[in-house]
Parts: sequence; structure tokens; C-alpha cells
Amino acid sequence: MNVEEPAPSEQVKSLAVRAMEIMSNGSRADFDSVVHTGAVNRESMSEPPRTRGRGPDAFYASAVWLRAAFTELRFDVEHVVVEGDLAVVYTIMKGRHVGPFVVYDEQGSIDQVFAPTGRSFAVKQSHWLRVEDGRVIEHWATRDDLGQAVQLGWVPPTPLSMVRNAWAKRAARRNPSH
Repeated sequence: MNVEEPAPSEQVKSLAVRAMEIMSNGSRADFDSVVHTGAVNRESMSEPPRTRGRGPDAFYASAVWLRAAFTELRFDVEHVVVEGDLAVVYTIMKGRHVGPFVVYDEQGSIDQVFAPTGRSFAVKQSHWLRVEDGRVIEHWATRDDLGQAVQLGWVPPTPLSMVRNAWAKRAARRNPSH
């Protein structure tokens, strides 16, 4: 019996969907199987310094960073379009803000911290994933960060949220665990 290999576009599509899934629930080993050793995340400039490297370690660090701030995190895949080695994944990112969300500047220093609000959110995102040798080698995205900020109560800031965020930033600077 001759088993046919999936078409290359189906392989790229499947890998792209799996790459989104593991951000919310994947183990470190899952990242090894999905992310190329030379992979780069073009969105990591506001993330912790350890996310700015290459390969599975950096991608897994991004997942850990997101999971520290958001429980019930998931990426509901709405559409996937594949052209050659490039997949575009249209998702709805969902979660609940239960931990400090720490944003970094280009030098890797803590820039802003949003104290936990306990609120849930659902925002549209498009993730662009380039594949090489059967693994994701490049990622970049367009996200509705303002929509997320409004849903989580970060925008517009209130006097109370500004105080809470300042205390959270102070705590994060004393204990940089991300």
C-alpha cells in the first residue's frame, strides 16, 4: 500500500496551526519539534531579553512570558492561507489577565508593567510564519494591541490603575523573573 505524503501547502498549514497551539499549552519539547534552530521572532523587541535570541528557546520564552500574565490563553485559528513556504494565520487570541504584563524597551529594560486586572479579552491577530526544513524559521504579526488594552482596562488609564501599574513596575524591577 502506497501512502501519499500530504501536499507541501498542507504541511505548512498544519505546522502553522501547531505553532499557534503550542504558544498557549506546548512543552519545551513541542517547541523543539516545531521551531527551527535558526528561527527569529520579529515581534520580540517589547518582550523579555531571553525571547530575542534564535530558535526554540527564544520562542518558548515568549510563550512563558505570555502565560505568566494570561491564564486560559489560547489562539483560536479562524483562517490559514499558505503560499509557498509562508503561512498567514488569522487568530483570535483569548485569555484572562492574572499576572503582571511586563513590556520591555529595545535595550531589554522594563518599560511598562500592567498590573493584573482579572479581566478577559479576545483580540484579532494575524501571524505570519515562514517555514524551512519542516519547521517555523520566521515569525511576525499584526495585533490589535489597543483593543486588548481597552478590554483589559489599561486604556484609558484611571488614577487607581496608574498607581497599581507603578507598584507592579517597581516590583518587577526588584524581581525580574521574566
